[in-house]
Amino acid sequence: DSSLVLVMLVVGVLLIVWVIHTLRLYETSLSQVPNFPEYVVVGVLNDLEIMRCDSETKRTEPKQEWMNRVTEDDPMFWFWTTQLCVNYLQKRKGNIENIKQLLNQTEGAHIWQGMCGCDWDDETDDITGYVQFAFDGEDFISLDPSTESWVAAKSEAVFTKMRWERSGQIQRYKHYIHKVCNVGLKNFVRYGEKTLRRTGEKRHTCKIKTASSNKGPSQLL
Repeated sequence: DSSLVLVMLVVGVLLIVWVIHTLRLYETSLSQVPNFPEYVVVGVLNDLEIMRCDSETKRTEPKQEWMNRVTEDDPMFWFWTTQLCVNYLQKRKGNIENIKQLLNQTEGAHIWQGMCGCDWDDETDDITGYVQFAFDGEDFISLDPSTESWVAAKSEAVFTKMRWERSGQIQRYKHYIHKVCNVGLKNFVRYGEKTLRRTGEKRHTCKIKTASSNKGPSQLL
């Protein structure tokens, strides 16, 4: 009887649902590209833009009304993030010029892109971090948190890898992932919970196991 089989399947389903939240900072540095800011950094929570700073405004600004609540926990948040934006504007100028020299590509337009952030599993409380950089649209260098080392995506990035490993960049990014990003992500989710729930920005991962299946868990996004 097909209805009996259906009932057995429904009864045999074990559904475990949790949410993985993401906080990512996307930065872009441009060289010799007219009519665009030289530097832009955007903060994105679960695919929703929440803050932004660029070389023209030189100020970090909230992009969601509820992000103004951040000062409840850190009254100096916008001041410090603005200072970081201005500092990184200068650093990234140096980075892109160094790489242009390294690759012998000093003429024409060039772009340096970075993405760093963390994922938070609110079921296990695990935090996963990542740091990646690209030059002219191609992977350049990334951080492998498991080995705590930089991975050069091409031979031209080996010099940058060695320089960054000597300069202590890994420890700074580890601190960012496990302290700054971790705490910020959880706070931002709390501030914007209603918006995130309403817009469906949360990503649900479901493990489903039925009594009639031996295929193991499946992942549904």
